[in-house]
Order: sequence, then structure tokens, then C-alpha cells
Amino acid sequence: MNNGRLSLTARMSLMFMSAVIAVLAVAGLSFNMLSQHHFKKLDRQALTEKLESTRNILDKQRSGSRLHDELPQLSALLGAHQDLTAIILSADGTVIFSDTKTVDVPDRFRRAGEQEMWEWNDGEHLYRGMTGRFLVPGQAQPLTVVLALDATSHAHFVETLQRWFWIGLIISAMVSAALGWVVARSGLRPLRQVTRVAASMSARSLQERIPLQPVPLELQQLVASLNAMLARLEDAFSRLSNFSADIAHELRTPLSNLMTHTEVVLTRKRDLAAYEDNLYSNLEELKRMSRMIDDMLFLAKSDNGLITPERAEVELADMVAKLFEYYQLLADERGIGLSASGSGSVVGDRLMLERAVSNLLSNALRHTRPGGTIAVAIGQTEAAVTLSVENPGDTIDADQLDKLFHRFYRVDPARREGNPSNAGLGLAITRSIVEAHRGRIWCTSSDGLTGFHLELP
Repeated sequence: MNNGRLSLTARMSLMFMSAVIAVLAVAGLSFNMLSQHHFKKLDRQALTEKLESTRNILDKQRSGSRLHDELPQLSALLGAHQDLTAIILSADGTVIFSDTKTVDVPDRFRRAGEQEMWEWNDGEHLYRGMTGRFLVPGQAQPLTVVLALDATSHAHFVETLQRWFWIGLIISAMVSAALGWVVARSGLRPLRQVTRVAASMSARSLQERIPLQPVPLELQQLVASLNAMLARLEDAFSRLSNFSADIAHELRTPLSNLMTHTEVVLTRKRDLAAYEDNLYSNLEELKRMSRMIDDMLFLAKSDNGLITPERAEVELADMVAKLFEYYQLLADERGIGLSASGSGSVVGDRLMLERAVSNLLSNALRHTRPGGTIAVAIGQTEAAVTLSVENPGDTIDADQLDKLFHRFYRVDPARREGNPSNAGLGLAITRSIVEAHRGRIWCTSSDGLTGFHLELP
């Protein structure tokens, strides 16, 4: 639904047409003004030359009695120009000379100033003229010479030029609009291709990408951003699909155990001890499901930014020592040593940070061979505090290090676990806690030594 708005193609076409019209209008008006100026300059030059020639002829006569002797020469000079009208008046207004093309020049122009070109319209004719006053020998008063040039042909030329200019402007506007539409539509073809590809995307085709080769340089950044968005969507959708499958897998096992134990107990009458054993077994499975649900709720809150850590100073060395006391018995049973070094304090939620480090220690205990040692190192700088938990064990491939923090992800493709209570959510919860404290966590693994590193502000 476009809500009455013009398409981008129509807008670009209108802009192109407007630009062409503006350029042609400026060029046409400039040419029209230059043409009028040129014709006025030619007319002024012609009138000035005729006045000067008339002055030279009148200056030759020596007395008033010989003025009429110059009339043939004046007639030859002034009458040779087909469009020129000439009138010579005495001081009292008597017409001394006029050619056969005499027009009725208004009186106001007979009294006009010298070297001033005037013009007037007489019907369909346009006249331009000049008035000169010459003091002739033998005449007490100066004579007035009025020259009028018929500039109708020049006016018609300008009118024709203007008419064709407007016709050409209308045609140019239509042609430029059509060309602008073609150019805009052709230029926007890659954008339409991108739109079609984006519209055809679905959950089953998220692996497709928009090709960059046919896309213009201006749209490559947009296409690259769309491809990056598709990659993120594909990764998120894949993780969501795997998450759903993992939830079903993890919940199916305890539910199956509950159903099996209950069905076995109900096959025949049993004594009270048998029922108690079955209830205790069911309780263990229910606790495991409860913990899994609590963990998933915690992660859901984390994803929606609903986790708000408390703000208290936490001494990491003391917290690690407390956790060592909790895990010491389990470590002794497996023949694993625990060591800690360094110190540092952060401002955060003590319970959340204990849970994060506890998850790392629990994970290290599951993957450390007997005789190995889990080392916890704490370091502090002006900007951040680091905490590392390293343990000897199998080296993890580099392409799987980031996936360790995904929910229900296990390096073992067969989904074997060291502890049936482990649901594969510990590292995901740890990352959520660290990110809630505006920190970061990463994993390194090389030469049989795996480490998880926390950095907190």
C-alpha cells in the first residue's frame, strides 16, 4: 500500500524532467534576451549611422537658400533603406523633408532627447527611432531630424523564436520524463532484483545470499548488510531449531524414566519400601527437570534483558576459595588438584558470579583426567578484572570454541555426558551472567589445555 505516494521511479523521472526544464528555460530565456539585445544594438547602430550621415550632408550647405539643393542627396541617403522613415523639421515644426514612407510619428518622440532610442507600436508594426538636432549654417534655429526604423521583422522573429521555444520546452519535458522513467527504471533494476530475492526468502531458503556482482557500487553496502542479516537469521533459526530439538531430547529422557518406573511399580502390588524407592527415583528426575526449566527461564530472561545484577563489591579470590571448599571432596575422589592465584575485586552480583564460576569449575571437573590440576588465575588492571579457569584435557577444535556457549551444545556428537544431571546449559548461563555484567567470555584450547577466560569491568 503506497498511501498515495509516488514511486521512486516516478520521483526520479520528475526530478530528471524538472532539471531538464530548468536548464532549457534558463538557456531559452538567456538566448531570447540576447537576441532582443542584439537586434536593438543593430537598430541603434543603423539609426546612429543615418543620423551622422544626415549631419554631414546638412553641414555642407552654406546658406538657407541652398538647403533644398541637399534634399535629393538626403532622399538618396535616407530613402535607400527600405524600412527607414525620415522627417526633417524646422524650428517652428514645418516639415522640410520627408520620404515617401512617412509614418505618423507621435509628437512626443519629435521632442525626444538626442541619442536616445525610442520605440512604439503602430498597429502590428514596431518602430524604433532616434531624434537629432543639428544647427545648420544659414538657419537661426536648429533643425530636428526624426528617424524611425520599422523593426517589425525583428519582433516577428523574436515572437517566432519564443513560440518555438515553448513548443520545444513542452516536447523536451515529455521526452525527458520518458527518458527519465527509462533511466530510473533501468537504474533501479538491481534494487528490484534485491527486493525479489528478499521477498522469496523463507525459513527453508535462509542459506541463499544476494549476489554482489550485478549490483551497482551504491547498493553493494546495502546488499552486504542484507546478506549479513540473512546469515544472522540463518544462525539464529538453526540454533532455535536445534534448541527445540534439544529440549525435546532432554525432557524425553526423564519423562521416559518416570513413566517406566511408574509402570513397573504398577505391574503388581509391592511393599511400602518399593514405593518409596520409586518415589525417590521419580523425585530425582523431577528435580533434574525442574533445574532444566529454571535454567531455560533464566536464559529466556537474559535474552530479553530482564536480568538486573545487584551492585556490590565482590572479592574474587574469596569467592574462588569458597567454591574450592565445595568442590574439594569431588576433586579428591577423582584425583584432581585445585589451585588458585592472584586477586581482584569487581562490582556485581555475588550469587550470579558464584554461579558462573561454579559452572566453569563443574565443567572443568567433568573433563579433567585423574591426576590433572584445575588452575584458576585472577588478574586485575585499571580497566578490567580477568578470571581464567584452565584444565588439562582433550583439545577442542577451533571451529567449535564459540559453539560451546550455545544451549545444549556438546562437543561429543553422540551426546554422551559424564553426569546425567548435565543438560548442556551451564556455559550458556555463564555467558549470560558475564554479559549481564557488561563483560565478555571466551575459550581457548591448544596442546591439551583448555581455558575459559572472563573479563569484567
